[in-house]
Amino acid sequence: MLSKILSASVIGIDAHPVDVEVDIAARGLPHFSMVGLPDAAVKESRDRVRAALKNIGFNFPLKQITVNLAPADLKKEGSSFDLPVAIGIIAAEGVIEMSSVQGYLFTGELSLDGKIKPVRGALSMAITAKNLGLKGIILPEENASEAAVVKGVSVFGINNLPEVIDFLKNGSSQKLFITDVKKIIEENSIYEDDFSEVKGQEHAKRALEVAASGGHNVLMIGPPGSGKTMLSKRLPTILPKMTFDEALETTKIHSVAGLLKTGQPLLATRAFRSPHHTISDVALIGGGQFPKPGEVSLSHNGVLFLDELPEFKRNALEVLRQPLENGEVTVSRAAASITYPANFMLVAAMNPCPCGYLGDSRHQCTCTTGQIHRYRHKVSGPLLDRIDIHIEVPAVAYKELSTEYSGEKSSDIMHRVIAARDIQLERFKSDKIYSNGQMKTRHIKKYCKLKPDALSLLENAMQKLGLSARAYTRILKLSRTIADLEASDELQSHHVSEAIQYRTLDRGVF
Repeated sequence: MLSKILSASVIGIDAHPVDVEVDIAARGLPHFSMVGLPDAAVKESRDRVRAALKNIGFNFPLKQITVNLAPADLKKEGSSFDLPVAIGIIAAEGVIEMSSVQGYLFTGELSLDGKIKPVRGALSMAITAKNLGLKGIILPEENASEAAVVKGVSVFGINNLPEVIDFLKNGSSQKLFITDVKKIIEENSIYEDDFSEVKGQEHAKRALEVAASGGHNVLMIGPPGSGKTMLSKRLPTILPKMTFDEALETTKIHSVAGLLKTGQPLLATRAFRSPHHTISDVALIGGGQFPKPGEVSLSHNGVLFLDELPEFKRNALEVLRQPLENGEVTVSRAAASITYPANFMLVAAMNPCPCGYLGDSRHQCTCTTGQIHRYRHKVSGPLLDRIDIHIEVPAVAYKELSTEYSGEKSSDIMHRVIAARDIQLERFKSDKIYSNGQMKTRHIKKYCKLKPDALSLLENAMQKLGLSARAYTRILKLSRTIADLEASDELQSHHVSEAIQYRTLDRGVF
């Protein structure tokens, strides 16, 4: 007898429907075969399914069992096909009616005692079930809150195989799971850190406000202990709150990567990823035999922080160029070619020299000119081209550390950032970009026209400081953002003057 169960396979961050076809023939020697490009984990499901069915009291059929995963040219991986295979065998044996499984998508890993274990990509599968117009999705109880974020499809979180059979026989709705998305976003959108905790560094705080307002990448240069990491961790707290669509896309990536915490169905805070400088280019960009998202994708809609930038491997830094330019990354392997979203803000930190104390009045620098030169040139020009803001973060004086003064709260800064972002969204609504940091040459010509006194100031700065053409375009973009923070249509001289201060490396300060 033949049965057909609907399941899904996650490729990239999207789930693709898969028909699990089970044919049981009485003639011939007992045999269990699985076809349809299954990987090792999928092939092993026959042993898990056999043991699980036996241990819940089901007489496993000693017949020829053929399981086909269609479409056959789509690579299947993972343990999420255990449940649909088991239900397919039960339906083919006539224990449950075929009509009872129609309209549902099944996914879940089976333990040997019949319990259903959580799987990756439940959110993507729920979205697929909704798009297919299904009645519901039946999945592990631990994945139910994550899947129930998707409105328009019924989510049934079930703990073990006997409960699934009972549900299909009796049609009970007791396992229907409902999630209050608004409440989840409110509860999970609170940051632990705040800008008011940072003493001193007012110049760096202002630079980060400008960066957040225009979506500009940042490089901070300063001695050890000056607060570069502390400032970076607080950057997500001043970015605009995530929209539901942004939260959904970010959660999909973390769900596929298996990084979604138990009891956290939706990521409502912007990601902050800080990989160690020993990271490989594959871990940073994504990849593997079957491509998985890397740090750049896990930072999507958030911040990627690279501390000790010159210590990263050169080839690892070079792979950042595509996602910084396009907001996505394509990972090509023999098995598949997958594109992951990677729209993030890059914040990097480095010392001014190998010992870290060049230009520090309280410590003597012990580095030679050659060592400093080699240290600086570990970071390539093409990568620096994609970083708009270079700022100096000096050591904080004791007087500032010991004061009771508390700086501005993140919420106050965020209101100014949101106001500037709204101006940019209106400006670029027909250009398919969303911030000043994404402006191309044609946008700069159109939106960054200088007043005569500002033009004169920039001309003098170019000549006296020896600024490059690269610095020229970056200054214009930054000036546009600074003007937006003041809700000014025109770029004035004080906007340009502040923008020039954010090009430390071009000004030859270090």
